[in-house]
Amino acid sequence: MFGIADYGAFVAAIVLFLAIPGPGNLALITSTSKGGVRGGLAATLGVIAGDQVLMWLAVAGVAALLVAYPAAFYAVQWLGAAYLAWLGWKLLTAKAGDAPVLHIRPRQYFQQALTITLLNPKAIVFYMAFFPLFVDPASHQGLITFGAMAATVAVLTFFYGLAAVLLTHFLAERVRANPRITQTLNKLAGVFLIGFGFKLAISK
Repeated sequence: MFGIADYGAFVAAIVLFLAIPGPGNLALITSTSKGGVRGGLAATLGVIAGDQVLMWLAVAGVAALLVAYPAAFYAVQWLGAAYLAWLGWKLLTAKAGDAPVLHIRPRQYFQQALTITLLNPKAIVFYMAFFPLFVDPASHQGLITFGAMAATVAVLTFFYGLAAVLLTHFLAERVRANPRITQTLNKLAGVFLIGFGFKLAISK
């Protein structure tokens, strides 16, 4: 199918990759808890846009460039780690009544999720290593094959994000009335973001 070997396995691998906890999932959950379904969907589109940029950069060989020049790779890596840690600190130190770290306007949710996704240089290397596993050399159609793979990732990410947003919104409605629970969840999200940043900074 479009030069993709074992399309079913490709879809299954993407779904598994989406389900792995990480900054992108946390961005969807936090955006939904702050801005409702509209904010969560805007964040979902931000993740999709960021993934598309990273995928096409990987196809263009940017991953190879980053591997060849470790200083450039680590500079982007540390920038991403610092950004995640800053967001986590803002959530961790926020007090009741403070302006939310993630603002209400959907455009800002989109930008927030897009930035978090783009500042994950590991994703570029992942796509560079991942795509060749499912390309059939005998029926490969160049950009058509990679375009079909990118479109599949986008569609799966949208439906995964939609499910995550609706579930988060359903649960958020039941805890929003209790400010103490909200504060605890904010601080927990902050700890996870700082942890993601730290992990990204020390990873090889």
